[in-house]
Amino acid sequence: MHAYKKVFEEVLHEVGKVVVGQEDMIKQILTGLLCNGNVLVEGYPGLAKTLTVKTLAQIMNLKYSRIQNTPDLMPSDVTGTHIIEEKNGKREFKFHPGPIFANFVLADEINRATPRTQSALLEAMQEGQVTVGNDTFKLDQPFFVLATQNPIEQEGTYPLPEAQTDRFLLKIKVGYPTPTEEAEIMNRYAAEIKEHHLRIVLDKNHLFALQNLTRQVPISNDLKEKIVQIVTSTRERTDMIQYGASPRASIGLLLASKAHALIEGRNHVSLDDIRRIAYPIMRHRIILNFEAERKGLTTDDAITQVLSRVK
Repeated sequence: MHAYKKVFEEVLHEVGKVVVGQEDMIKQILTGLLCNGNVLVEGYPGLAKTLTVKTLAQIMNLKYSRIQNTPDLMPSDVTGTHIIEEKNGKREFKFHPGPIFANFVLADEINRATPRTQSALLEAMQEGQVTVGNDTFKLDQPFFVLATQNPIEQEGTYPLPEAQTDRFLLKIKVGYPTPTEEAEIMNRYAAEIKEHHLRIVLDKNHLFALQNLTRQVPISNDLKEKIVQIVTSTRERTDMIQYGASPRASIGLLLASKAHALIEGRNHVSLDDIRRIAYPIMRHRIILNFEAERKGLTTDDAITQVLSRVK
């Protein structure tokens, strides 16, 4: 397993040439990749979300595309459309694929798109295919959507419904850099512009192998019971939580804790892996009740209380 840890350290080193800090975010995005799941990232503008995804796609030699979501974005702008083309004096419809046809798709500010466009993106995420008219097109694997949203509720945003956010394996919260990191960002990006020569660390086949390996990481029956205990207790804490996490949270917590153990170079899942990954797995899958919101509690506070009950 130490050999695999070395691979992930190399990935972090290469990303570190471009992105300062944000190690937790990078590791959690890698966790999503290893589980073949999609990721929702919440953070203020300017915190290197886009830069991180673009850099990861480069060092894995995967096709990258970016969808800038706006209220006037149509589903066909995402999926692609049929265009009439003239060939040998005949007119025929030809399909022009949209930006969804890539391995790494960054859906920037997903809450700015209308519900109709959001659902086109979510069909692709869920089914691994796109339907345009009567035709269905399979998406190239690996296919990974990383959607970003701004935590500030602004005018002209369409918040993702709970049923749709549940389809994201992880919801990552990105914080501000430390003062030392901020000084390094200033020095790096306000000085002479340098070309970063990034090395390809992983390719498609390596990624598929790592995804298979993730599922094989051993976990004890005791820890599986702990996962069930954590998820079901979100449904029992009616003093804070109105709606608890769905069974998708149990599956996600099991898979993501295996991926977390692999990234950390361990050959089995520990309780620490489960505790660390419980926040991004569950924070978008529970809804607080009015009383908890009145007290100013967040979903992360509720998860901390749930975890404190697990011995």
